[in-house]
Amino acid sequence: MIKILYLFVRQRLLLAVICAWIVAQGIKVIIPIIKERKIKLHRFIEPGGMPSSHAAVVIALLTGVGIKEGIRSTFFIITFIFALITMYEAIGVRRAVGEQAELLNEILSHLSYKKSIKPRLKEKLGHTPLEVITGGIIGCIIALLWMS
Repeated sequence: MIKILYLFVRQRLLLAVICAWIVAQGIKVIIPIIKERKIKLHRFIEPGGMPSSHAAVVIALLTGVGIKEGIRSTFFIITFIFALITMYEAIGVRRAVGEQAELLNEILSHLSYKKSIKPRLKEKLGHTPLEVITGGIIGCIIALLWMS
C-alpha cells in the first residue's frame, strides 16, 4: 500500500491536475466570501461557477503532457482534442442544461401547491466562456509550476 502511495505521489502530472482542480474549486469558495460575506463550503464540490474546474483540469493535463511528451506527440494531440471537447461541453451542453433547470424550477414554483413536486433542480451546472478561460489559465499556470 505504501509503495502504491509513493508511486502516486511521484506522478507530477497527476499532482498538477489534482492541484489545478483544488485551486479552481477553492476559488469558488473564496468568491462568495469576498462578494457576499458568506462562507459556502459546499461550493468546493459543486459544478459550475467561476472558475471552471473542468477547464483547469484539462488544460493542466494538456500543458503537462505538452511539457512531458512534446507538442508533436500523439498523446498531446489526444489530450488537446479531449480538452476542446470538455470545454465545449462546459460552455454549451452543461450551460444549456442549467438554463433548462432554471426554467423548470420557475414552472415548478407555480405548481408548488402540490405535494408531489420534487425539490429544486440545480441551475448552475455549466460555464460562461470567461469562466472556462479563467479555469484554463489556472490549469496552465499550475501545470507550469508543477512540471518545471
